Amino acid sequence: MSSSNPDATIPCPCGLGSPYAACCGPIHDGRPAPTATQLMRSRYSAFALGLSDHLLRSWHASTRPSELALDADTRWLRLIIESAEQGGPFDTAGTVTFAAIGRTPEGRFEQRERSRFVREGGNWFYVDGDEPQA
Repeated sequence: MSSSNPDATIPCPCGLGSPYAACCGPIHDGRPAPTATQLMRSRYSAFALGLSDHLLRSWHASTRPSELALDADTRWLRLIIESAEQGGPFDTAGTVTFAAIGRTPEGRFEQRERSRFVREGGNWFYVDGDEPQA
């Protein structure tokens, strides 16, 4: 789905079970995420909904690409948050380890990442990530 205004009544793609309008929608509209985990969920939902503007806006300036082209052939199916360290409302940094399951014309795939986040000026930002150690 590629839309700048997703249907607010759809279930949120992040998988929490809430309607989009009560979950990641407000963050996509500019409300600060309260935690690094919630920003991670909103970024996953942005990938699923084709919202590259949110992905760029929530990416830290030190590592943000100048543009982002999303693959229209990728369908995101499920997000699994495996762990989170710090990243709470009173922290300035945090990590979130996740698995994102998707499908392309070539088949199903799983992307695992340990993402690093920082909080500046009351806003959480994605910095970078790497493959978690087994």
